[in-house]
Amino acid sequence: MQENVIPAGVRAIFFDAVGTLLHPEPTASAAYATIGRRFGSKLDEAAIARRFSVAFHRQEEKDRAAGWRTSEVREVQRWRQIVGEVLHDTADPEACFQALFTHFARGDSWRIDPDAGQVLAGLSARSYTLGVASNYDHRLRKIVAALPEFAHFAHLAISAELGWRKPSPEFFSAVTAQAGLDAEQILLVGDDLKNDYQGASAAGLHAVLLDPECRFPALNRIRGLGNLLS
Repeated sequence: MQENVIPAGVRAIFFDAVGTLLHPEPTASAAYATIGRRFGSKLDEAAIARRFSVAFHRQEEKDRAAGWRTSEVREVQRWRQIVGEVLHDTADPEACFQALFTHFARGDSWRIDPDAGQVLAGLSARSYTLGVASNYDHRLRKIVAALPEFAHFAHLAISAELGWRKPSPEFFSAVTAQAGLDAEQILLVGDDLKNDYQGASAAGLHAVLLDPECRFPALNRIRGLGNLLS
């Protein structure tokens, strides 16, 4: 971790959601396996994890080719295609998709980073404006509303509502407009090198990479969210 994780002049801190603040509980592969079995799937978690990685990256490439444009319709479409590709052996693909889509809309389907509550309260007490900047859809509003630790958020920048996915500059322009601040007054904290760190930096925002395995020592990074209060 480098010094000055939160640069002087920053007035708002936005957090990526999945992988930074939130983690699926049970894991995504476990949830897919459990729900998939209801609809006849025979795949185990290891096979699901492999298939999910391929399907997810296929959809990422589609969005990249489309200039990172998105919408609520596109987000539903991309997850329907991911579920269908991963759980290819179900008897009722649409019912299986709907069950998984609903599952991941519930607050109790997610585990909050153990430091998140204390960190968000501490940053709010230091007068930082807080927000979420996520590649997600309307379900994220339900998740945030169900989790009292997230009561400190003043802004929710959600790709499906903004019309652009990270790492597009348009997404980050929408974040700055929502915050009512200049780009250099905003810090983005996230776990994804391309979408979060590089995307925010290219748009003129400050960025911190959540890097618990110390893979990128040259960057402005933290090993855990608690380091933001150091």
